[in-house]
Amino acid sequence: MTALRRDFHKYAETGWFEVRTASIVARKLTELGYDVLAGRDVCLEEARMGVPDQEELDRQYERACRQGADPEFAPRLRDGFTGVVGILRCGRGPVVAMRFDMDALGVIEETNDSHRPARDGFGSVNGGCMHACGHDGHTAMGLGVAKVLMELREALHGTVKLIFQPAEEGVRGAKSIVEHGHLDDVDFFLGSHVTGMQEASGEYDLIPGAGGSLATTKLDVIYRGKAAHAGGSPEEGHNVMLSIATAILNLYAIPRHSGGETRVNVGTVQAGSGRNVIADEGKMEIEVRGSSTEVNDFVETYARRILQSAADMHGTICQMKVVGSAYSLESDRELMERICRVCRDKMHMRVNPKLRMKAGGSEDISYMMKRVQDRGGQASFMRIMARTAGPGHSRQFDFDEHMMVNGVKAFCGVAYDILGTSREM
Repeated sequence: MTALRRDFHKYAETGWFEVRTASIVARKLTELGYDVLAGRDVCLEEARMGVPDQEELDRQYERACRQGADPEFAPRLRDGFTGVVGILRCGRGPVVAMRFDMDALGVIEETNDSHRPARDGFGSVNGGCMHACGHDGHTAMGLGVAKVLMELREALHGTVKLIFQPAEEGVRGAKSIVEHGHLDDVDFFLGSHVTGMQEASGEYDLIPGAGGSLATTKLDVIYRGKAAHAGGSPEEGHNVMLSIATAILNLYAIPRHSGGETRVNVGTVQAGSGRNVIADEGKMEIEVRGSSTEVNDFVETYARRILQSAADMHGTICQMKVVGSAYSLESDRELMERICRVCRDKMHMRVNPKLRMKAGGSEDISYMMKRVQDRGGQASFMRIMARTAGPGHSRQFDFDEHMMVNGVKAFCGVAYDILGTSREM
């Protein structure tokens, strides 16, 4: 797993570009004996969010091929269809699904020798792209889980689905897998994330679940107006700068909600072509969040009204596109208790007795969890504790690779407890 993790780290790929990573995953699952789905068989085209333009998809595909993508699977994964599912069928019984995310971040990695990946020769060779959140470890861990469960298959009754998800960052990828129907028959769902020990009290190997994440909607907003000479004929123009300025001020003035906390942020603005030209096109990247799906819907609806009204006020056209979204997330207590019992008593791991960690930010896995829970199943988002270097999403981030061993123990132990013919391990 360490070798795999370091390989994925060295050849980091961001969301919808994970052709090399996903092709290696598909190859190894095939060699282990799994039934493997890939590409369009995993990701529903119209449900994908925030997919880059075709020119960039083509460029990244060629790079992946040069860097060792599997030649059989790579063509099936191109054009932003980088999901992989491995299925292990062991007769009649429950269906257990597990999610492992694969994408990196647009971060420039530290090159100083104080940074272990740089010092030991597995720092990212892809400029401006780095595994700064541990997804390289999640992917390698998923392949470790695949190996162990295949060795246990004679003792299992039911089905295991190992879901290797693209584009988790920006909450873009899970929906396309859910809408394809891969979670519709799942009875138990497990996900996890590496978490620095400093983020939880005490030193534990595992926190069985998480909850309280914020629902969110990410929007790209395009304003189009009419250019004119700023000095000679300003009245002939329709200035997108006015629409954007009006929108920004009013977005930050959205009322709070008694149902819970809210967030609004305008992250980027790009507009205008010259000092003496009335700007005729501009783009904003914004997000809203809420402590529940209902609160987020309130903020999103209010934001859309502001964005459109700002266009109407100044005679411009507004186009809005959802490029990412997530529900609020809550793990099921019954499954968290089961994870605690199995990992503590059978796997001899140090399990946080509080069971649940407050989930910060927003989580793409919420789409998968909600689909399972809405259909009567149980879901939990575990935290695998590790010693880390640097904060997540920073150029110094690294983690203790022993975390992956604990992750495999947790996933496989719980799967065996659900599907095994014996409860003795």
